[in-house]
Amino acid sequence: MKTSTFLTYVGDQCGKAEEVIGFYTSIFPNSEIKSITKYAEGEPGGTPELIKYGVFILNGVEYKVSESNYNHAWSFTPGVSLFVECDTEEEIQTLFDAIASNEGQVMVPLDNYAGMGITALVKNSDGVKTSMASLGS
Repeated sequence: MKTSTFLTYVGDQCGKAEEVIGFYTSIFPNSEIKSITKYAEGEPGGTPELIKYGVFILNGVEYKVSESNYNHAWSFTPGVSLFVECDTEEEIQTLFDAIASNEGQVMVPLDNYAGMGITALVKNSDGVKTSMASLGS
């Protein structure tokens, strides 16, 4: 058995998945886009520019992704984030700068918080949050 994170882009996020995957795979080491399958013309759930099913790797961890233009009553929730454990202050600063400068919204500024070490929370342009902590501090 294997578990994996599955991100479904709907509503305002629909149509942003491929751009976001490209961005994330460019800033994390050991990352790649393994496959992207798009909807066929007239296929229910999407249009040819949308991802029907995709697989990508971020620093050795596999993620799955899909987009749907159906009118769903849900989207990404603020209670869920990608959590990145950084080894050094330099690593967390580099990652924070990259995400924040890519239309990211800083929700928790990068700082040394009592009991948590150097931590930050940034909402990416697609609505997915990235939590960062430098465990080396």
